[in-house]
Amino acid sequence: MPYELIAALMFSTMMLMLLTGQRVFGAIGFVAVVAAFFLWGDRGGYDLGFSAAMKLMKWYPLLTLPMFIFMGYVLSESRIADDLYKMFHVWMGGLSGGLAVGTIGLMVLISAMNGLSVAGMAIGATIALPELLRRGYDKRMVTGVIQAGSSLGILVPPSVVLVLYAMIARQPVGQLWLAGVIPGLMMATMFVIYIVIRCKLNPALGPVLPAAERDIPRAEKLRLLRAGLLPLGIFFVMMVPFVNGWTSLVESSAIGAIAAFMAAVLKGRMTREVFENSVRNTLGISCMFMWIILAALAFGAVFDGLGAVKAIENLFTDQLGLSPWVILILMQLSFIIMGTFLDDTAMLVIVAPLYVPLVGALGFDLIWYGILYTITTQIAYMTPPFGYNLFLMRAMAPPEIGLRDIYASIIPFVLVMVAALAIIMVFPQIALWLPEYVYGK
Repeated sequence: MPYELIAALMFSTMMLMLLTGQRVFGAIGFVAVVAAFFLWGDRGGYDLGFSAAMKLMKWYPLLTLPMFIFMGYVLSESRIADDLYKMFHVWMGGLSGGLAVGTIGLMVLISAMNGLSVAGMAIGATIALPELLRRGYDKRMVTGVIQAGSSLGILVPPSVVLVLYAMIARQPVGQLWLAGVIPGLMMATMFVIYIVIRCKLNPALGPVLPAAERDIPRAEKLRLLRAGLLPLGIFFVMMVPFVNGWTSLVESSAIGAIAAFMAAVLKGRMTREVFENSVRNTLGISCMFMWIILAALAFGAVFDGLGAVKAIENLFTDQLGLSPWVILILMQLSFIIMGTFLDDTAMLVIVAPLYVPLVGALGFDLIWYGILYTITTQIAYMTPPFGYNLFLMRAMAPPEIGLRDIYASIIPFVLVMVAALAIIMVFPQIALWLPEYVYGK
């Protein structure tokens, strides 16, 4: 059987298993091991899984994964996110659309705390959404704000998804995180500009808070500012030593976890329940990601052995005569299509064995491509009719917000994200300047 046909059979089998509701790591790992048995016999099948497991266990930067997840859950479970929103409520309420702008700021800080888009969605839907609706904000506006803001979770460091990409693409996690800083802040700024302009044109979408609610003593304002900026302080305590080369990435992640734990203790919020929930959630998510990485490594090993990547590269460049940029754009479009029924980790582990080597062979930077991937998958998450985030939002939203409202709310923010993606594609240094500067120094 030709290797190209074997590769196509592996992909079709895997997609069929995913459509039947199988777990992502189970479908991918099963296809990889069965293909290895048929291709290279019993020993090949055994060695494939064993070598993938050993490679995973020896990957030292993987230790950052549970550290950052624990940090995020401690800050979330101890209700420090509530303090953040109170701060934005007081300091931004005097601006038309100010609470929506504050929600974007909240999402940026939540992203720096947790690194998962689902965490931002959950916190935004439970803390910000009821408050914004009670204050008379347009329901379509605020629904779009929360969905768009949560998309920053896998771009702003410490992004857990970029850790997964780093493992599969064999790229430094630190460089990927630094590459996501400026694009993430740029996208957040573009969201804020859109909200401010839209609310200036139509103030009814985001009314100003009454003066009585904003006129509180300056001492109370400063107290809220200190409490709200605590997660940002933890982020700087963690990242400044790493950026300056004083600590390794793993050491910085440990500093972040310890700082978050101590902050919760000092504020008197580190109860037994908070600690137990944080540890349980950390173990659950860390193990899930490790299984996915293990399955992806095994699947990629089969493709390396088949030489399927080289065959596909020849198909696109030699037989079809497509330019590298056309191929890259087609890859991005495929992510948007897959995002209608898969999450970001599933999309990555399914296509990474093909896309990552192909991107390198076409002459593109793999750090830069990692940022393109994260933005494109978030666009896919929020693209009707079957975007993954759309249904998460529907599950968390109150009854008065229907699916039609959720679909309509996200369209302008998706257009903003497409514009941000185009800017980063045209100007790669937006993503590459910071890692080049830090690692060059």
